[in-house]
Amino acid sequence: QPVEATDDAFWDQFWADTATSVQDVFALVPAAEIRAVREESPSNLATLCYKAVEKLVQGAESGCHTEKERQIVLNCCRLLTRILPYIFEDPDWRGFFWSTVPGAGRGGGDEDDENARPLAESLLLAVADLLFCPDFTVQSHRKSTVDTAEDIHSIDSCEYIWEAGVGFAHSPQPNYIHDLNRTELLKLLLTCFSEAMYLPPSSDSSNANPWVQFFCSTENRHALPLFTSLLNIVCAYDPVGYGIPYNHLLFSDYREPLVEEAAQVLIVTLDYDSSTSSSPTVDGTTTGTAMDDVDPPGPDNLFVNYLSRIHREEDFQFILKGVARLLSNPLVQTYLPNSAKKIQFHQELLVLFWKLCDFNKKFLFFVLKSSDVLDILVPILYFLNDARADQSRVGLMHIGVFILLLLSGERNFGVRLNKPYSVRVPMDIPVFTGTHADLLIIVFHKIITSGHQRLQPLFDCLLTIVVNVSPYLKSLSMVAANKLLHLLEAFSTTWFLFSAVQNHHLVFFLLEVFNNIIQYQFDGNSNLVYAVIRKRNVFHQLANLPTDSQAIQKGLQRRKKTPEPISRTNSQDGVSMEGSRPAAPAEPGTLKTSLVATPGIDKLTEKSQVSEDGTMRSLEPESLQPLQEGNPPSAVNDGEPWSGEASQPRRDRRRLSSASSSGQWTPTPDWVMSWKSKLPLQTIMRLLQVLVPQVEKICIDKGLTDESEILKFLQHGTLVGLLPVPHPILIRKYQANSGTAMWFRTYMWGVIYLRNVDPPIWYDTDVKLFEIQRV
Repeated sequence: QPVEATDDAFWDQFWADTATSVQDVFALVPAAEIRAVREESPSNLATLCYKAVEKLVQGAESGCHTEKERQIVLNCCRLLTRILPYIFEDPDWRGFFWSTVPGAGRGGGDEDDENARPLAESLLLAVADLLFCPDFTVQSHRKSTVDTAEDIHSIDSCEYIWEAGVGFAHSPQPNYIHDLNRTELLKLLLTCFSEAMYLPPSSDSSNANPWVQFFCSTENRHALPLFTSLLNIVCAYDPVGYGIPYNHLLFSDYREPLVEEAAQVLIVTLDYDSSTSSSPTVDGTTTGTAMDDVDPPGPDNLFVNYLSRIHREEDFQFILKGVARLLSNPLVQTYLPNSAKKIQFHQELLVLFWKLCDFNKKFLFFVLKSSDVLDILVPILYFLNDARADQSRVGLMHIGVFILLLLSGERNFGVRLNKPYSVRVPMDIPVFTGTHADLLIIVFHKIITSGHQRLQPLFDCLLTIVVNVSPYLKSLSMVAANKLLHLLEAFSTTWFLFSAVQNHHLVFFLLEVFNNIIQYQFDGNSNLVYAVIRKRNVFHQLANLPTDSQAIQKGLQRRKKTPEPISRTNSQDGVSMEGSRPAAPAEPGTLKTSLVATPGIDKLTEKSQVSEDGTMRSLEPESLQPLQEGNPPSAVNDGEPWSGEASQPRRDRRRLSSASSSGQWTPTPDWVMSWKSKLPLQTIMRLLQVLVPQVEKICIDKGLTDESEILKFLQHGTLVGLLPVPHPILIRKYQANSGTAMWFRTYMWGVIYLRNVDPPIWYDTDVKLFEIQRV
């Protein structure tokens, strides 16, 4: 039966209890009970929520000076964290927090109802105030006696930023009680924002999250100090414990849960589709017509706005060093086991790094301006290599590749890769001596030849990255050169070329890599030239690819005998690095969340041409079919064949993509001819025509079987004036689009869902943004 809202004795028992933890609240308030109250006595659930919010508002008003008040605030906080997901999962309740509660006006009289705030707004503003509450979540600046208690409304919260870093120089004394209280409040905030999990994925970016929208608006007077606090607390965190190895074994680290929660709140508040907005360009002006000038530059979301306006070199340095230190943490683990605490939030860090580069171009240029970018590259390659066989980490594979695709659109990234690779992080790859470019190619080869099937949509992206950096690679090692040729060999077999409509793209990408290196970096690349000469038959076979129906059928027949996607043999892999563990598949039963499909490479990127002076200009797409836009992303499931042809109209795409399973699509001679005639083989054929006779002559004259002599000859050889005119360098730059924005939203919430297990905030509720699957 409904209980009156005025019956304080009844309601107070929910938060008056002294020593509870959030885990206790989850145990005491079972899911079935919350759902039962929601269905059978909705007015009681409404009153409970309203009362709990009221208590938080009162705590924020009073400044929580007594232990009792703090306890009440924390208990209301835990209770709301427990109940909110059950409100979100029921569409009828979803508007509840956005309605005003009758009689909730400041004075309780009717005339106050007009200016009463919706419950959600009161809740968010109270949480923001509480996050800067002296002696509760921040150090008090005064010698505290009750009379001089700081009035929470006169506080300038910018003086109370939680950690030194961007825009704040003073590092407050750590206080673990404050850290614990902040963590609980941030957990509640994250739960408020999680309404997004209960709406199905849609490519319509206009449906912004109302909770995030309000919290990051000018209504929140703490927006700037809170953004700064979250960013600084993440980037300043050092899990090693002040640089002393093994220190974490002595001190329990209460900072880590706070850093993790801060990282999650930060990436959720930055969930913003930059492709639809007029985003600030590098010089801070917005791209748009003169009509847009009435709007202030930058988005209404203040967190995105602040992020895009960071510009001081020392701030960039602080952020980059912090992110690199945390991303490298799992690698340090491998050569000094247990020396540092192993952090688990690398996926959130990668999303944060992505947002930084995507929303702040000056940061992107700063990252690429020195070899510090390699401190981000190596951990990403480590994660990609480590996760390649694990079905539950397919999201991690995607974000790592997306970041490298974004970086590879800038010339500086290719140039930085020439730095020798000397760090010996134990990785399950062949031993090699060479540069960071060699490391990248060897890891990509490993992903393509020994990753699991679900990674196939990434092959286009992986090879696009290699194409983008290839014109700048001064000298590939023999190991990396052989890997590139092994990929060409695997991708140019007739059964692979004829078995799916987009497979030949991979051959085009690889030929473009060889052409770029031969035309622009011939001098230092004798290893690659030698490998091309040794495998010349692959190029001749491509040039003579049969196009008649009989040959096509025969090529497809072969496939039935060799179901393996790519020959794993003849890829002389050699010994793996010492101390490395092979990449392992997921343990059976591991939970994972489904992801929406990512856009095809032609929608992910736009082509730019590099001119003589190194500047890039965007190329107009030849003929954009009007049908490309607006394909709703579909959830990708294990069984769904992949279709990379984003340019096909929707219904054709369905037909083509089901080709491999039901055989409706069949390759025709016309289709083969249409792309075979465009294979860019001229440069390589000319190189073979000039060099093969010379190399053969050396071998005959000196009876040589020794590589080193031939390599020496190739090192001093030149093809000046013998090759066709160099083609212009084409770079495929990542471009923001609503498809990737949606992918990031589902990926990010999937990570947050799976990582919050203690307490399991969303477990067993009816989420709609993704499916929870078991491997």
